[in-house]
Order: sequence, then C-alpha cells, then structure tokens
Amino acid sequence: MLGLHTALEMRKALADMEVSSVELLTRSFSRIDECEGQIGAFISFADREILLRQARGIDNRRARSEKVGHFAGVPIAIKDNIAMSSLRLTCASRMLEAYIPPYSATVVKRLQEAELLILGKTNMDEFGFGSSTENSAFHLTRNPRALDRVPGGTSGGSAAAVAAGVVPWALGTDTGGSVRQPASLCGVVGLRPTYGRLSRYGLVAYASSMDQVGPIAHSIDDTNALFSLVGGHDNLDSTSLPDRDLNELSSTSTTVRLGIPDEYLTEACQPAIIETVWRVADLAAKLGWKVSTVNVPLTAYALSIYYIIASVEAASNLARFTGTMYGYRSPDKTNWDKLVVETRSSGFGTEAKRRIMLGTYAASTGYADQFYNKACRARSALSAEYERAFDKVDLILSPVSPTTAWRLGERITDPMQMYLSDLYSVQASLAGIPAVVIPSGQDEEGLPIGLQLSARALRDNYLLRQAKDLETQLTRAALHS
Repeated sequence: MLGLHTALEMRKALADMEVSSVELLTRSFSRIDECEGQIGAFISFADREILLRQARGIDNRRARSEKVGHFAGVPIAIKDNIAMSSLRLTCASRMLEAYIPPYSATVVKRLQEAELLILGKTNMDEFGFGSSTENSAFHLTRNPRALDRVPGGTSGGSAAAVAAGVVPWALGTDTGGSVRQPASLCGVVGLRPTYGRLSRYGLVAYASSMDQVGPIAHSIDDTNALFSLVGGHDNLDSTSLPDRDLNELSSTSTTVRLGIPDEYLTEACQPAIIETVWRVADLAAKLGWKVSTVNVPLTAYALSIYYIIASVEAASNLARFTGTMYGYRSPDKTNWDKLVVETRSSGFGTEAKRRIMLGTYAASTGYADQFYNKACRARSALSAEYERAFDKVDLILSPVSPTTAWRLGERITDPMQMYLSDLYSVQASLAGIPAVVIPSGQDEEGLPIGLQLSARALRDNYLLRQAKDLETQLTRAALHS
C-alpha cells in the first residue's frame, strides 16, 4: 500500500485488486492508534467491527465483479457539525455532548450511497466559533505539520486528519473560511463551493447565509471528486441551487486572466506569504495566464461586515438551545427563566456566549440600523465589487490567512487577534463565490503556506480546472527547486 495517499490512487488500486478495502481501513485504524493521542483530530469514532464488515462486503462484491461505487471502500471523515444518525452530533459543545441525531445529512447519505467508509466525526471550534480548533469543549487539535501549532479552524480536525494521513479526504464546513484556512495551515487542499452548490440539510446552522459544506483533500483531483460525489440539488435544502442553475458559465476570454488584489498584500500579511503570492503569479504567467492587479476596496471593511452579520445569525440560530427539546438541560427546573439561563450558561463555552451577545446587541432595537442593517448593505456593495472585478479577470489569487500556523495558546485569550486570522477569507463567504486553497510553499520555519484562488459564482468547475493546472506547475517547480 506504499504510495497510496490520495483517494484516486486508492480507487485505482482497489479496482486493480492491488489492495483491499479491509487493508485500507486497517491502515487508517493504525494511523489513528499511532497519532490520535498527539493530534486529537476526532471527537467520535464509528464502530470498527461494523466498518470492517462493510469493508469485507465491498471486497467480496468487487471480487465477484458485482457493481460497487467507484470509491467504495475508501475511508473518509466528517466534521462534527454534520448529522449522521449512528454517531453523536456535538458541534464540539457541551450543549450537544450526548445528542445522537435521528437522521443523516444529505451529504452523508450521498457518501453512504457511494459506499465510502466514514471513520468518525472530527474536532472543531464550538459551533464553528473560532479559527484554531482550540475552542472545542472536549480537547484541542494539533497541527500534524508542527505539533506545537494550531491546525486552523473551525474544520481543524478534518484538515489534521487528512494531513496526518488518517484519511485521504474529509468533509469540513466553511462559514468565514473554516475549510480554507485550516487547509492552508495544514498544507492540504480545501474548497469552499459557490453558496448553494452543496446541501446544508443536516448541517447545524451557524450563519445560515454563509454556511457551506466543503471538501478537504491532498489534491485538486481528489477535491473535485468528492465535490462531485456529494454535490447536486437537494429538495430538503431551500438554499440548494436547482440543477438547471449549475451549468458552467462560459468564459469571456480564451486566456486565463489572473488578478492579484492590492488590498490583500499589506503589512498585515506575513512577508513570506506575500513572496509566495508573487512567486505563484510568476508560475501562472509561465502557463500563459495574463497576470494583473485588481482592486476590491471594500476588503478593508470585510471583517467588520462578516462578524456583525455572522454574530447576528449565530445568535438567532443558537436561540433554539434552551434545554427544553434536545441537548443539555440544567438540573434546576424550578422555573422556566432559571432553566433557560442556567442551561445556556453551562452548556455554551466562552466564545459562543461572546457571539450570542455581539449578535443580539447588533440586531437589537435602536442598534439594528447602526450595525446589522448597515452591514447587510455593505455586504451587497462588496459582492458588487467582486462582480465588477470578475468582469476584468477570471480568477483572483490571494492569501487566505495573513500568517502561517501560530503556536497553541498564542491567541486564545485575545479575541481580536483570533478574528484577524479571518482577514482574507471572509470575502468569498460574504460574496457567495467559490474559492479553493492550494498548498503553495513554506515559510522560513517550514510551515505550510496555502494560497487561495477564487472565481465568479457558479464557476466552481472552471475554478477547479485552472487550479489543477496551477497545482501541476507548483509540483514541477518544487521538483526542480
């Protein structure tokens, strides 16, 4: 099984009978036993005996030349805010510590229909609130590339599981950058699709106007394959785009036009990352792409816009957790008000409470016009800026994080520093456009640098095709360096 790192490599080896599903699964178990104690990528695990029975069944059917899914028997992990009926759904919160959902998310059903083997649920920041996977109520997650560093967040567990070689791919979720930022910090690929491309049914809501499921993998090809497996319209999700709207938009030019946003390359960005942007731009030029600068001035306000809107939506979505229907309930039931207050005080962590207070304040009577309504208008203006930018270029290349992975504990007590980690990722979320992170180099300490390619809404397939070409160019450059 040496050399089998990607899901596509595993798929070919399985089809050629060079490896069995049981062997792939056993290797994943071994990696969990070797590194999970150090990394802490998972919250819950599926039953190993059940998984082995599934794997043996797939192997037997494949041996009899019966029809099986193309990726049948390939292991995968999913973030613990995505429902799966047989496993706990905690969102890394004490509020849902013992909750087992009675249904599975649409993306999980599609994985199961494709006969992938779901190993377990990965760690995250509580309800998606954080950028380091240190805000989990259960344990923190370490970066497999440097164990004293954060893996990013909130899909840090999914990114760490892929980077550590436990699984070739995983599902995360991205609200303000929670797939892309950990992918960058862990040195793997991460995709945020166009809003509405992947079903949100069965995803616990954080900020409903921005939440998206997204794949994390070792390569663009794997990312594209997983995106295709779980994509498509879903009648159970009112935000899911109709299939008729998913046709690839035609390009206005035969040459790829690449834009570099001046607003991203400031002193707020680590110099090694800026250098990597220009180095990758040079590689793009060697592909024949036309490289130019592009302006999106409202980028300067994107973080403020995001945290107002996201906090308001989070406060609204978390209002359902009162201790009356599901989740944690305070043992003191003497009266309604006390039950709700004590349930929420004990069940939510510090950052969740902070977001609830921020959101409630920003949307409250007398302040909504000053904060929330103004943020919504600014969001529309920012989206329009990106539309105008994509009239001039086909793709935008930028950092996704202003720094490489920082040390554990370094920012956990400073919310503003943690929020600034999202400085370059929230724009795609606000605009609803697709963006993919490609591993692009290392800083002076050997920590991974990932860069972000984004495209106009609905041009996900075009984005991934061009990202593949750039990934190939980066691989060639690395071989000759």
